[in-house]
Amino acid sequence: MKTTILGLLALFFVTSLKSQETVDIDGRLQPILNDFFNDCESYGIDYHDKLFQLKNIDLTNSLPLEEGNTVMGMVTRDSEGKIENILINWVAAVDPEILKIVAYHEFAHHFLDYKHTCADCDEIMAVNNASYFNVAQDWDNQVKKLFVTSPVYQKQQLGVSYNEFEELN
Repeated sequence: MKTTILGLLALFFVTSLKSQETVDIDGRLQPILNDFFNDCESYGIDYHDKLFQLKNIDLTNSLPLEEGNTVMGMVTRDSEGKIENILINWVAAVDPEILKIVAYHEFAHHFLDYKHTCADCDEIMAVNNASYFNVAQDWDNQVKKLFVTSPVYQKQQLGVSYNEFEELN
């Protein structure tokens, strides 16, 4: 038993040397992130390494909030194009369901390698949601679709590398 625990601690130490030691996560987003990670586990998707590639998961007042130019959430990238921050517009926190939809959308960009699925429809990965209400009312189906159609899950099911998967699509 002691050997197993020591082995796990050594593995954790080595893994932490390869990546960032901490990620600054806004406490208002932590429960949603926990739900997202539980969903990842349900679909057999590992998220640990990607989590520690991030610097921040944060609610922010720096995203545009004006008529015709509102950004509910976004990921920011480093100079190499790797996602380093997940940002959610503070206004999304006004409604818990909208906050969860926007957060899952941004989490899916990073953890599930998602691009947008449509311009304006009732899906979590839409550029613009036609109706957050419709997405929230169909939450369980939306989450299932989000995961089973995700690039990470599809690649995992096919047992191919990411480049091979991109060539298939």
